[in-house]
Amino acid sequence: MVGGDVTGEIEKLYAAVPQIRNIFYVMGKIGEGTFSCVYLAVARLMSGEDRKFALKHLIPTSHPTRVAAELQCLTLAGGEDNVMGVKYCFRKNDHVVIVMPYLEHECFVDVLHLLSFQETKEYMFNLFKALKRIHRFGIVHRDVKPSNFLYNRRLKQYALVDFGLAQGTPDTQIELLKVLQTKKQGSCSQSNLHTISGNIPVPREVVLPSSTKQSVKRHWSYSQINPGNSGKEGLLGGSTQRSVFGERNFNVHSAVIHEVNAEKSIKQSKITDAVSRKLAARKSVAAKNTSGAVARKAASTCPTSMTCDCYARDQVCSICLARTRQVAPRAGTPGFRAPEVLTKCPNQTTAIDMWSAGIIFLSLLSGRYHFFNAGDDMNALAQIMTIRGSRETVLAAKQFGKTVLCSKELPAKDLRALCEGLRQVCIAPTSGTESDVQKHRAALQMRMVENQDGWFVEQTGVPPANTNKSYDCISSNANMDSGQSNLNGWDKVPDEAYHLLDRLLDMNPATRITAEEALLHPLFKDLF
Repeated sequence: MVGGDVTGEIEKLYAAVPQIRNIFYVMGKIGEGTFSCVYLAVARLMSGEDRKFALKHLIPTSHPTRVAAELQCLTLAGGEDNVMGVKYCFRKNDHVVIVMPYLEHECFVDVLHLLSFQETKEYMFNLFKALKRIHRFGIVHRDVKPSNFLYNRRLKQYALVDFGLAQGTPDTQIELLKVLQTKKQGSCSQSNLHTISGNIPVPREVVLPSSTKQSVKRHWSYSQINPGNSGKEGLLGGSTQRSVFGERNFNVHSAVIHEVNAEKSIKQSKITDAVSRKLAARKSVAAKNTSGAVARKAASTCPTSMTCDCYARDQVCSICLARTRQVAPRAGTPGFRAPEVLTKCPNQTTAIDMWSAGIIFLSLLSGRYHFFNAGDDMNALAQIMTIRGSRETVLAAKQFGKTVLCSKELPAKDLRALCEGLRQVCIAPTSGTESDVQKHRAALQMRMVENQDGWFVEQTGVPPANTNKSYDCISSNANMDSGQSNLNGWDKVPDEAYHLLDRLLDMNPATRITAEEALLHPLFKDLF
């Protein structure tokens, strides 16, 4: 059943883009983000089958270039190697609806503790396939996280979705990402999008609703669509890109009525209100600036010779707050941002996606999600430092032109001990007394120190000598087979898994493993 609020939203969607009603019956909302809402819809095929699709409705305030860039990412890179493709695109005025294949999928939290280690390997392998695909096109996804990598456990199907925050590398093949990169957004203005009109081609396999089908017929309304120019025109009025899934992308059929005089009168009536709003806004901004200036002045009065006093506190000290803020791309989801994003490094690469993949792998191996959860970037970096160590963080930051100071040296955690301790899977030694087993288990116990910004990991014991492994070299364990035990293989996690995790969570983006390299990692030798 669809709730009243969702029903109202669906009706607004139909009203905003009437062509949707002609082809799709929208069943309900399946996702919502800052810039879009995703709906589950059914379309009638010529075979009589009702096929499900995902309809992504972009909010009208999205910049046209950003919308077109997302479509171009889906069109060029999508449809292969676990990257979501696009079937059709509708637009009317400021409203854009992207139609994609629907993949029924599990919630990551629901399956986190159900997956076997073999399934975890398959999950990561398929994620790397998707990342290799988009990175080859010069696309930096910037928001890799479980909710953006759809997973159907039963069918073993995967799909990387949501390119709304994507950026391009210097050699990107996505032309509109180049436009965004150079901030030449005027080349794809709102007015240009509004001039597109005319007839659209009907999708080959989709037909208008038949009165003989009782399942969805009452929700459809009939409207004749002229085949028109057979899809010669793309979203931006130029030639179409290659077909996706053998189908044509098509524009919304909208007869644009020129109401210039009406628009002028509306704008004129709003001028007075706009002026008054601007005056009020200026007063508000002035008040905020005054209070902000006072705070900055208070922070700047701290002697620069003083050492940072943030350690073991749940807030950032005034010395750190007094530092000049830098502007750099920091899009993404808290908890998945790479160190170079948190430290506002201006030169960010596809390595930030690999870090996010590493955080997903860390959650899978430890059974903890969300693994990191901090209220701001500096505390997020501090939490990462409790895992990777202060020395490693300082050295890595220096490599990409940043200086990180830490008031106390923090040792790097042993990744196996960390993950097994948090998962509470204690691997007993193959030989030894009961006392040895107890010591081994005690050494794996982890304590999570809570504060308002999330938590930090502390180890309550000293890891046994045989768990302090160096991950510079991969060692194979002959006793580890691919079969699942009563613990689904989690009692036999090989060293290769933690070696790969170590490479993914490399603090230095220049040496962090790439998606192509990850696919060739020995951990996946049975999946090649």
